Formats: sequence, C-alpha cells, structure tokens
Amino acid sequence: MAAETYDVVVVGSGNAGFSAAVSAKENGAQRVLLLEKAPKDWAGGNTTFTAGAYRTVFHGLDDVLPLVNNVSPEMAKKIDMEPYSAEDFRRDLMKVTSNRSDPTLSKILIEESNDTTKWLAKNGVKFQLSFNRQAYEINGRQKFWGGMVLSVVDGGKGLTKQHQANAQKKGVEVRYESPVVDIMRTESGAVTGVVVRNNEKTYSVHARGGVILCAGGFEANPSMRAQYLGPGWDMASVRGTPHNSGELLFAAINRLGARPAGNWSGCHSTCWDANAPYEAGDQVLTNQFTKSGYPLGLMYNADGDRFVNEGVDMRNFTYAKFGREILRQPSGIAFQIWDADGAKWLRKEEYADDVVERIKADSIEELASQLEGKGLLSSARLTKSLEAYNVAVQNFRRENPNAMFDPSKKDGLSTRSDAGGLQLDKTNWAIPITRPPFLAVKVTCGITFTFGGLKIDPATSGVISQTAGTPIPGLFCAGEMLGGLFYENYPGGSGLTSGAVFGRKAGRAAASRAQASSKL
Repeated sequence: MAAETYDVVVVGSGNAGFSAAVSAKENGAQRVLLLEKAPKDWAGGNTTFTAGAYRTVFHGLDDVLPLVNNVSPEMAKKIDMEPYSAEDFRRDLMKVTSNRSDPTLSKILIEESNDTTKWLAKNGVKFQLSFNRQAYEINGRQKFWGGMVLSVVDGGKGLTKQHQANAQKKGVEVRYESPVVDIMRTESGAVTGVVVRNNEKTYSVHARGGVILCAGGFEANPSMRAQYLGPGWDMASVRGTPHNSGELLFAAINRLGARPAGNWSGCHSTCWDANAPYEAGDQVLTNQFTKSGYPLGLMYNADGDRFVNEGVDMRNFTYAKFGREILRQPSGIAFQIWDADGAKWLRKEEYADDVVERIKADSIEELASQLEGKGLLSSARLTKSLEAYNVAVQNFRRENPNAMFDPSKKDGLSTRSDAGGLQLDKTNWAIPITRPPFLAVKVTCGITFTFGGLKIDPATSGVISQTAGTPIPGLFCAGEMLGGLFYENYPGGSGLTSGAVFGRKAGRAAASRAQASSKL
C-alpha cells in the first residue's frame, strides 16, 4: 500500500483516544485518523468496561443539572448534594496517593475537570446523575456521597457508542484491526507517523501534527504484570479488554527514548467475582462483576480471617486498592458476607441472582460450612471471628446509643469501645451481622489498569524525552499511558476524567503543530 498522510494520528479507541481525535478536529486538523488494534466489537478498550463515572469539580446541584437527563423538577427537590470544590478533589487525590501525585498534572486535571465534562456533553456524551452508584435513599431523600455524581447513560458501553457516533459526525476516520507495529521518526528523533499492520500487510501513515498514543497500559499482559507489579500478579483476573498488553508503551520507552513516569509497581485493582472470566472482561456484563458492597459487610480470606478494615473510608477511595489485598491472601480469594439488613443495600447490578453466585444460609454456622465447599479452609475460625465482631458491635452501641447508621457518610459506627475491640477494627458502618438469611459471595482480584506510564509536558500532553528532558517532537499521550497521576490507589471516576482532559490537550497541540507544518 502507498503511504498515506493525515494531520493527526491517534492510537487507541477508548475515552482518551476519541477525546484526542475530536479535539484535533475541533482545533483545525482536517484529516484525523484513529487506529485500533482490536476488532470493532472490542472497540473502546477499557472504557467499555467502566461504569462510565467521571469525577469532576462542581459547584452544587445547579451546576450539574443542565448536563443530565434523568432528574425531574420533582426529583431535584429531594436531592441532597454538597458541592465538590477543587480543594476537595485535590485533598481526595493526594490522600489516596499518599501525596505522590504529580502536583502540576493533578492541578490541571482538577482545574479543567468541570469544563471538560461540559465539553464532553457538547460532544454527545449523555450524562446522568449516578443514583444507583453514588446515592442512598435515606428518609425519603437522595443523599449523594463521595464527591462523584456524574455517570454516562448505559455506562462504559454507552460511552464508547457515544464517542463513536460523535467521531463519525465530526469526520474522524476510524480503522479497527489495525495495530501499530512501528513508530516512524526522523534522524533527529521527531515522530512523523506510524507503521500499521492489516491482514498481514503493513503500510505507513504520515502525521503532519504528530501521533497521540492512547493505547492503554500492560494490565492484560501476565508476564509484564509479574515483572513490574510483582510475584502473583500473573494470576490476577483481567477486568477489561485483553488487548491492553503494553507494546506501544514499551516501544515509546525503548525505541523512542520516552521517559517513564509514575507508579510502575502499582495498579487499579478491585474486588471481582471469582467466577468471572480470567483473561478478559465479559462484554455483556462488563463492570457488573465488580463487587463493591464490602463497606456494609465483612470480608474474610480462605483461612477465615478478616484482612482489611472494610469501613476505613468511602468505597470510592478503597475499591481500587482492595483487589491487591485480596491477591495477597491464601489462594487469592476472599468472601464478602452480610446479613439480611446489610444485604438490602447491595446494588442489584452487582449482586443480583443472575449476576453472581449468592451463597445463602439461615445461620452463620451453616453459611461457613457451605463456604468450605468454595475454598474456605476453616469454618470454625470464620464463625468465631464473626461472633467476636458482633460482640464488639454491641459494646460500641451500648456506649453510643445515639450513634446512627448512615451509608452516605463515614458514620463512625465502630467495633472499638471502652470494652476493647478487635485486632482489626472496623471503623465505620459496623452494623450487626445477626439477622438471617445470611449472604456470601466469593471474590478475587480484578486488575483494571496499570499506573506506570510516560512523563508528559502537562500543557500539551507531549511525551518527554529521557535524554533531552524536553518533549519529543510529534509524540503525545493520554489515558492509561500517562504516568504520574496515580500511586497505589486512585479516587473513583478520575481515570475517565484524566483521559478526557489530557486527550483534549493532546488533540489541540497536535492540530496546532499540523497547521504550523502546513505553512512551511
């Protein structure tokens, strides 16, 4: 095939890639090509497997109502929603990353989050208030919690379809089953295009403005996971696409001299259905294999011991790190347990009978006995631990009779009292597990994306050279390939926001470069 020429080439069809491509078109690039190595029915990368949630600064309910389509005037009167300020976002991001998040990257992410979500809405992304994931109905009112209120209609699957439709409308050309096998550059190191393979043939595509890499991390590559994340990570279940295997991330570093950045031994990983597919996510159920109801219950490992404080913080700030804790346990499994009172708060999309295997019993002893057939090694140990937990809960309630359960905030209901406590206390939402029927589900570690990536110029998303310390001309990146934002953990919804913020920047910068080259 003869070489082709475009203004901007984007690699990867996820949220970051489509954001970059549309931004390039909006900023003057005439010809924009988006390349995806996966077949069209795997479009969207990990975006498709998300819940479609965006974390953004907002100034109260009135700021987000114009963006959403699922709130009537009557419903709006029943909503309790605190503003989420830039300082709130910064505090949450720094808290969960132990103050390691790059201050300039995080500042841009936070300050541009509100405008970027409104830009997405103008580009066909259909937002709604996330009642099912981020609000509890308490005393007839919808109480939002955790600082994250926006999600996309039909979740990640809907987001991918909306991005595709908008790209087509804007004139972005998209090619599937078109993996990039090489990145072209001049003798001075400037990136000029890519080499693409299709049907066992290769061809060159030149890019006047540059190449934007949005091709994901290495989470679907077991050997790389074991090498960089550590022993045992080859055994983690892949939550999303099987196509994020890291080739272009490592090509950028090893062949183009891009500077690595971020937490290369860290990743986003969560509680995942132990019966889910292992090597890739399910394209129908996608995010429904997540099991995030643990804050209102307990988690036990195969030995019959608790191993995390399930109530240490709101779910948004713990779910992305608890997968790692499960992987560290014997056999890499755990059991989530609730009684009838706790189970009624579980979201149906994650815990319904047709989504997960629900193990039920009329007594703790019977439940523990059933779990021995699912990998529990000591039913007696689990039973004894649960009995001690209930005693500790009763002791706290006796000393604090006015303390009230409230799942929409850290309510302080604890297992610690003047009478003592547990070796591992639960510090919020410590409610009795005494009323049958009792429920358990078996979970494992599901990996979402890796945190290690490339260092960029925050203003342009231009990739920084290892040797020169300046941007490599014509090379940009966004999405999972960007390193330096997340360390050890991450606040829910900030990944999609990051992809859009920095994808938008990359598209703008590449389009500007293309226009400048056309004037030479």
